Amino acid sequence: MSHRILLLGAPGAGKGTQSKKLAEEYDLEHVTTGDALRANKDMETEYGTPRSFMEAGELVPDPVVNEIVEAALAEADGFVLDGYPRNLDQAEYLSEITDLDAVIYLDVDEDVLVDRLTGRRVCDECGANYHVDFQPPEEPGVCDECGGDLIQREDDQEDTARERLEVYRENTEPVIEHFRDEGVLVEVDGEGTPNEVFDEITDVVES
Repeated sequence: MSHRILLLGAPGAGKGTQSKKLAEEYDLEHVTTGDALRANKDMETEYGTPRSFMEAGELVPDPVVNEIVEAALAEADGFVLDGYPRNLDQAEYLSEITDLDAVIYLDVDEDVLVDRLTGRRVCDECGANYHVDFQPPEEPGVCDECGGDLIQREDDQEDTARERLEVYRENTEPVIEHFRDEGVLVEVDGEGTPNEVFDEITDVVES
């Protein structure tokens, strides 16, 4: 049977990694808001196309995002949804358009999230990603792929990381409460290794 799974978690919680693994394991569409918007840039909604907002550097408004996500889910036989809903209005909309089989929240302590976010290094030549603790390059500061310099992006500096988590909390706490109130939220400890966390997630999906 195909599954309809929503994965929630803060930046650095590992949603992207786990979503990809789930999509492969169960042969599901991995639906992210960003991919859905890019794939449907020119979809006409009564508010305009996503492209018109993206090119102006503006946030795509909720009603447009909702329509795009709805279209992406309608085309999928089963899916892992990652990065949506970002606020309570989107969560309520999602509950109206689909029945989710599992809503999984990756619970990770803020200090661990900050370590994960601030430890990321990116090659300024080829864009390869590393992490000082979890995925270090063979030679510190040097990309294994192309020998380029590894840099810490501004997004990944501690002040910015804590700010991102604060914004996430303000917007997404109500989303977590919404699914908790519906009785469908399952919390998974997101602090183990990627494989340990994945095992816990598959237990939830298969129960």
